Amino acid sequence: MTYANIGTLGAVPGKRDELVALLTRRSTELNDMGCLLYEVGTRDGEPDTVYVVELWDSEEAHRASLELETVRATISEARPLLSGEMSGTGFTVAGSPLRD
Repeated sequence: MTYANIGTLGAVPGKRDELVALLTRRSTELNDMGCLLYEVGTRDGEPDTVYVVELWDSEEAHRASLELETVRATISEARPLLSGEMSGTGFTVAGSPLRD
């Protein structure tokens, strides 16, 4: 079953764009691990918030991706850019009108 993870990351004031650049670096490994979609975005009026939407083959694939050395390195690199404010939720996708 497809798994979705949606969340927000609080950025240190003035560091949002740097965090976005880090999170949007090309990664073929995520695709190889079963990541179907990884979108990073921002909203006007929220200068210190980054939104992340992920779609995975399974929850297990998502969890396994966190063990990749490149993912761990990106997390370490991101830590100084994060304010500590985070939210998120994951869920099993029931379906979509856009795909079978």
